[in-house]
Amino acid sequence: MDHSIAEIVAYVFLDLAVIVLLARLVGRLAVRVGQPAVMGEIIAGILLGPTLLGALPGDLDTLLFPPDVRPFLEVLAQLGLVLFMFLVGLEVDLSFIRGRERIALSVSVASIVLPFTLGFLLATVLHPRHDEVGGEAVPLLSFALFLGVAMSITAFPVLARILAERGMHRIPTGVLSLACAAVDDVLAWALLAVVVATVAATSLAGVAQILVFSAVFAVVMFGVVKPLLRRLVAGHERAGRLTPDMLALVLVGILGCAWVTEEIGIHFIFGAFVFGVVMPRQGAAALTHEITDRLEQVSVLLLLPVFFVVTGLNVDIGAIDVTGLGELGLILLVAIAGKAVGAFAAARAQRVPRRQATALGVLMNTRGLTELVILNIGVQLGVLDGEMFTLLVVMAVVTTLMTSPLLRLVYPPRVLERDIAAAERAALGLEEAYTVLVVVEEPERDAALVHLACDLVGREAPAQVVLTRVVRRSRPRPEVASGLGADLALMASAGVELRDLARIVEARGIRASVASRFGDDPWSDVADVAGTAAADVVLVRSGWGLPEGAPGPAPAWPARLAGTVVTVSGELGGAGLAPSGPVSLVQDGGPDGRAAVRLAAQAALGRAVPLRLRSGGDGWRAGRRAAGVAEGLRRAGVPVLDDAGAGEALPALVVAPAGAPAGAEADLLTPVLHVHAGQADRDRDLEETLAGLTTGPAVP
Repeated sequence: MDHSIAEIVAYVFLDLAVIVLLARLVGRLAVRVGQPAVMGEIIAGILLGPTLLGALPGDLDTLLFPPDVRPFLEVLAQLGLVLFMFLVGLEVDLSFIRGRERIALSVSVASIVLPFTLGFLLATVLHPRHDEVGGEAVPLLSFALFLGVAMSITAFPVLARILAERGMHRIPTGVLSLACAAVDDVLAWALLAVVVATVAATSLAGVAQILVFSAVFAVVMFGVVKPLLRRLVAGHERAGRLTPDMLALVLVGILGCAWVTEEIGIHFIFGAFVFGVVMPRQGAAALTHEITDRLEQVSVLLLLPVFFVVTGLNVDIGAIDVTGLGELGLILLVAIAGKAVGAFAAARAQRVPRRQATALGVLMNTRGLTELVILNIGVQLGVLDGEMFTLLVVMAVVTTLMTSPLLRLVYPPRVLERDIAAAERAALGLEEAYTVLVVVEEPERDAALVHLACDLVGREAPAQVVLTRVVRRSRPRPEVASGLGADLALMASAGVELRDLARIVEARGIRASVASRFGDDPWSDVADVAGTAAADVVLVRSGWGLPEGAPGPAPAWPARLAGTVVTVSGELGGAGLAPSGPVSLVQDGGPDGRAAVRLAAQAALGRAVPLRLRSGGDGWRAGRRAAGVAEGLRRAGVPVLDDAGAGEALPALVVAPAGAPAGAEADLLTPVLHVHAGQADRDRDLEETLAGLTTGPAVP
């Protein structure tokens, strides 16, 4: 039955509503069972086709998606595919391979060559049953080339997301996997372009012509377009945001390049992919994040789910017979073994430890959405029939779904946590030492905070100051693109700024380390770094990481750590700071007060100034406690001024237990340290606190 244009439009709207709803529901279900949301959406697309709806009475798949409506959905699907391929290209960042070039290249080549070869050989077995599509004969060479490529693909975005969600991008195995997948991406897409040119051309001269035009296109893109696109970074910095004109320029570039490669004869996806690859990388992390966010609003929510449904309409799992199941077994064996054995053997040849090499073999089997792109090209070129397409889609889903559970077997949580901690300690260069962790918020203004951290070291030796910065995510992580490349670029930029501050620490004769993070939960990230560093003190500006107006740190957070948490309010530096003034200590008898005594004494020793005691309460108990604290500090070698001998000298610092008033002397120009006791402080009484002070030679 043919429908009018108005009826077709109405059907398209209805279909889009159903597709978006089911994609989100099944995507969320996938996340709940530990799978990427995109895999749930792929499964949702398959369910809306003959596999489920078509198997129900009444041919519901045809009723919901009439034949004359499907071409309109296909146009939307191809647009989603173009945007996705641009995002894939945008994710390609070969900076991952620095220092790992030999291993990454050998693993990537092996994990392409072996599955491609096995797939090519398998094609000779499968071809007799799949040698015709739509009445046209399928040449064995074309079929074998496509099957080989289908076995060779690794989906970089899905792999990167799996690593990021488990935190494995922070350990050498994860970084090496990213490097191998990045190289694999480039090699596999280049191989696919050659295969498409070979299949699409009608003669050797035609193949040569397509390859020459493709090479010219690549030269123009990398030699002319790429330098011009760097102006986008400067424009973004001037505007402070992604303007509509900038986004329009990017869209024109994506669609224009897609048209060019389609005209060349190597399919429109390559143009979009290459345009993503030539987008600027240096200093462009913020620009990349904004472009990804804008495009994913349309691509992920609407267009890609349509692509999954268009794919699913050609997938009929219920039609697979016994012979088909045998072919599926062979396909899965070749696909899994080719990738796993190729990656594992190459990694072991490069002396990668067995556990890490096994993890590489598991991860390189991730195919996901990238595989569906290639399979759809095979259908469009008339190389894959319906049954073979179904078998290969099942292979893509199975090999991707198995990655996360297999990775948990290879890398159990306890082993992963151990390796993450070891990697972070190695990266920080940490040793057994008195450690002050400084949470840097704004590197340009936090030099004074770093100086204060050095003061809090006092005369402890050995000692170290760890500088950390958590670059908080202003937007959710993208759903299809991993977003990891831009995150790592931002972390690298933060690391450079921290190393500049580290010179302040080193100039004072104290060991310095830096650690940058990118996360959605800043307090948890700082807690992880503090735990890894075994920090004795965590120094942070008051209100950092909390909603506007919230005082102090999250109440439960200090209890997670052994060390003391110190929040700083007031100005560090400026006219109000008296460098030679005393350190003023407000006391009370609780754990926060005992921790405050120690920190105030450390600061006084570190600054080589006296300590002035202020009572935190009235009455004889407070006075007696103050006298006892003063006597204990003097015995420990800390110069102490009591209220009578303090005079009116402006204090350099005021140290007070959390929740205690800092006193009238603490104005807006005087920094106040609010001390929150950690677990170690709670386990010590005042005598043990004072006995732990180191009063040796002053640190410069």
